Amino acid sequence: MSVERASLAEFVWIWNRVLGLETPAHHQKMAQWLQYHHDHGPKELLLMAFRNSGKSTMVGLFCAWLLYGNPDLRILVLAADLDLAKKMVRNVKRIVERHPLLKPAIPARLSDWGAERFTINRPGELRDPSMQAAGIGGNITGSRADVVICDDVEVPKTCDTAHKRSELREKLGEISYVLSPGGMQVFVGTPHSYYSIYAGETRPETGEDAPFLAGFSRFCLPIVDANGQSAWPERFSQAKIAQIRARTAAGKFASQMMLEMVPPDQGTLDPARLHPYDEDAEFESANGEFRLRIGARRMVAASCHFDPSFGGKGQDGAVVAAVYICDQGEYWLHDVAYLKTSAALLDQEDEASQLCRQVAEFVKRHHLPVVRVETNGIGRFLPNILRRCLKQAGCVASVVECHETRNKEARIGDAFGAVLAAGLLHGHRAIWQGPFIREMREWRPGGGNRDDGLDAVAGCILAEPVRLPRVTRAGFGRDWRPGGTVVRADQDFVP
Repeated sequence: MSVERASLAEFVWIWNRVLGLETPAHHQKMAQWLQYHHDHGPKELLLMAFRNSGKSTMVGLFCAWLLYGNPDLRILVLAADLDLAKKMVRNVKRIVERHPLLKPAIPARLSDWGAERFTINRPGELRDPSMQAAGIGGNITGSRADVVICDDVEVPKTCDTAHKRSELREKLGEISYVLSPGGMQVFVGTPHSYYSIYAGETRPETGEDAPFLAGFSRFCLPIVDANGQSAWPERFSQAKIAQIRARTAAGKFASQMMLEMVPPDQGTLDPARLHPYDEDAEFESANGEFRLRIGARRMVAASCHFDPSFGGKGQDGAVVAAVYICDQGEYWLHDVAYLKTSAALLDQEDEASQLCRQVAEFVKRHHLPVVRVETNGIGRFLPNILRRCLKQAGCVASVVECHETRNKEARIGDAFGAVLAAGLLHGHRAIWQGPFIREMREWRPGGGNRDDGLDAVAGCILAEPVRLPRVTRAGFGRDWRPGGTVVRADQDFVP
């Protein structure tokens, strides 16, 4: 007479009885969810639950239950580092050794029975162990697995910069070459970035067409539900949750306890404080003069800052930004262009001329009267080249040279701090499609993240806006600033 296999919920209940513990309600829900998808699919899963919810413990029990049902199974555990992955493998090995239903799984000879890998008593002769640990940076080439558990692969040290997030995604892409056909993937963790691999929405500024785990079935358990009730009232009472919230940074509580996609150390340049707009800058004629408007607002001044660089390894990138100022004193960030040079064109045009040509087109496109050029570094050679390119483009905008002596981080902090806090900064919707918004989210003093766009926009905000009248010359276009009309002076006078 065959004995029916225990369900995962029963398997967990038996283990907790051995330890003298109760099985929390949310662990029962996790067990039912994991078994349902194992039996019926889809087999690509994301389990997100608040810190100290026991999610890794439950996934460890799930791995032991899988081996109980199929001794030939091969399980690979990936984590941010090897020590963290070994922690789960040790936990599962301990369950195998002590769970009443797994006594037949313990081999007579414990030759492959370590903290990093172990092999249970199984009928098949397989090269890979029953369970193996690996760090995300380790070499898993040549390994094969039927189940891959990604336990806390996203931690601050693997996701606190765009480069690290790109590397993490690339390394996780190797799972496809390890997983057997029809195999199972389970991601377990909490988000540590707005650009988390666990994000359910596409972030346009990253260049991704879909969320990293698009198509994965999700189980999300924040510590407090929509009705304000605790997910584990026996351990986390309302008073305990309030205590955790009071002692934890707001960003960290939001990400680690409420599973929101924000950095645990939320930065000071929050893009949510920007007022997005969709309107283009438009000319209109009224009372015999031309005006520049964005929506219902009239623009009365403008600022343009060009921060040059050839963008070599370890160098900043070249960026030009345009900011208008309206008649109510608010700032309208209309465009931020990240400039590139082409090695293929060097036989026709040098790098400096390539950059200046792009800046001249930018200035003409946005009807800017002045462009400031930062002359630190390579910038000291560019003003004359830029003047030539502006003339060739039929644009008579002035070129103002500026030498920055203040620390870049201080400039960025001073420029954005006041206008964001006062709600005075608007941003054209198009800037959400480039790197600028990501730079805002990730900026920290001393953080080491890219800040090329922030530096250029800070230069615009800190510069004295151009409001003086200017004589309009042929080829530049219409002067849209108040007082920007042609004035004729009589030069026939007697001294």
